[in-house]
Amino acid sequence: MKKRRSLFILSGVVAVLLAMQVVTVEHSNPPVLSTPAWDSPQTLAFAKRACFDCHSNETAYPWYSYVAPVSWRIREHVKDGREDLNFSALTSLMKAGKAASMVRKYRMPPWDYLLLHPEARLTPA
Repeated sequence: MKKRRSLFILSGVVAVLLAMQVVTVEHSNPPVLSTPAWDSPQTLAFAKRACFDCHSNETAYPWYSYVAPVSWRIREHVKDGREDLNFSALTSLMKAGKAASMVRKYRMPPWDYLLLHPEARLTPA
């Protein structure tokens, strides 16, 4: 009886996960409208490694970004990141200053991004 109940619950979980795949999210990159004047190629490389996935129109979408519910969270990261600061359409240096403050306080990148992107981890250097 316990085995049957476990199988029923597992089947329900699988069915829900499969049903979630019906709700897809857009994976688009609008055109790059502008780029900042980077002080060095190293700074640009650093920003691409740690920031561009959410803060530019050059997002690299990994395979798991197409699987719900992870896709929903990634879409929110990208949407919010582009709204807060978009290196591909930079309209305000104030936004860049706020972003720098967030980086100095270790509030960027978000912890859940760092789980799958350890190369984006920031250090005092």
